[in-house]
Amino acid sequence: MQANHRTQQNTGELLMRVLVFTLIISVMSATMFNIALPVISKQFQLSPSQVSWVITGYMIVYAIGTVTFGKLTDKYRLKDLLTFGLLVFALGSVVGLAATEYWMIIAARIIQAGGAAVIPALAMIIPVRYFSPEKRGRALGTSAIGLALGTALGPIIAGIVTSALNWQVLFAIPLLSLFTLPFYRKYLDDEKGDAGKIDFIGGGLLAGTVAALLLALTKGDIWILAVGVVLLILFVLRICKAKDPFVRPDLFHNKQYSLGLVITFVITAIGFGIPYIAPQLLSVVNHMSPALTGIIMLPSALVTAFLGRKGGELADEKGNSILLYTASTLLFVGFMFLSSVVGLSSVFIAIFLIFGVLGQSFMQIAMSNNISQSLPKEQTGIGMGFFSMLNFISAAASTAAIGKVLDFSTTTIRLNPIPQNSVAFIYSNIFLVLAILVVAITVVYYVQFGRTVRTNSPEAEL
Repeated sequence: MQANHRTQQNTGELLMRVLVFTLIISVMSATMFNIALPVISKQFQLSPSQVSWVITGYMIVYAIGTVTFGKLTDKYRLKDLLTFGLLVFALGSVVGLAATEYWMIIAARIIQAGGAAVIPALAMIIPVRYFSPEKRGRALGTSAIGLALGTALGPIIAGIVTSALNWQVLFAIPLLSLFTLPFYRKYLDDEKGDAGKIDFIGGGLLAGTVAALLLALTKGDIWILAVGVVLLILFVLRICKAKDPFVRPDLFHNKQYSLGLVITFVITAIGFGIPYIAPQLLSVVNHMSPALTGIIMLPSALVTAFLGRKGGELADEKGNSILLYTASTLLFVGFMFLSSVVGLSSVFIAIFLIFGVLGQSFMQIAMSNNISQSLPKEQTGIGMGFFSMLNFISAAASTAAIGKVLDFSTTTIRLNPIPQNSVAFIYSNIFLVLAILVVAITVVYYVQFGRTVRTNSPEAEL
């Protein structure tokens, strides 16, 4: 029995190394095209709203695919779903490389997203399936390394490729993920759930709801929002009435899971403000090029990649709550100092971004660990799929809200008295508000769970 457990752990460690590489490629694929948007817009003579579909289309399909693959892991072997996903991911890349029209670029990105969406399911389920609860934090910390490195390398590689070669070459990079397929086929087990028929009607209603809500958030359209609300109501009715629903309602009767999702939504929205605001701040206030912006943001990503596993170890040894409070402290310090140094040298921005990005990563590890421990084994796939999907919706909501605030870039209101450059006031105000929100959500967590949490106890953790 002990030998089998050791073998499973060794297999898990090997799979996590392969997963890190897969995550790097996945994150880079999602973020690289941000750098190329101006070039694509000029080549195809597109407006900003038209060219934004390169990102928006990918995000919508990725979010829907994440929860769909999560559900499918309850019925099918993970290695088969992964094989399908990575092959579709590669197919989208080939279509993009051969594209000669803008609609082909959009089609390629949608196909890519449909395949790449299997990767978040993989990143959530491998730690749960191959690591015991007391060692799961380290595994999630390892995943954070892939996310951080992908975030760091994406803008830099995109800038180099776009400048030296052609932006379309970016489509070739995801093909590297195919090299991981033999390892996954060999080391992933044949375990699959015993779920019955898949409720495609319920899945379709959920997909429509997510698509409509993300479109409403990114476009600011009240009518699309109304459609999303109607679809959400129909989805709720469906899962309450169907014999074998896409999502069982009792999943949300789990108080620890449901409240965990609420906290995750808010904290992800707060954390996502960093990668969204920082490039605009450096461009508008510090007048930096995209390449230099990537260099300024690189140290924070590299430090996060180096310390990501340490965060997981802290969760395993001291408990998720300790890691969450550490993450909150880092976020608060980062936001407060960023609010104070905007308008000064970009070196200060680079230094204090480290606190914010590291805090965001630690927070993601803590919440992933908490939520995974709150789910019974048979609900892990769909439960973690919802968790991943919620991150995308939260990120879209954060982007839309902060984008609207940045429209008032000429504001003379200064909440923090330290900055002196009026152009930077709006950024200072946003960072200060985010710091206050970090304190508020940490207090909510403490009131609801913090006073009763025992280290590494799934029953007591969130």
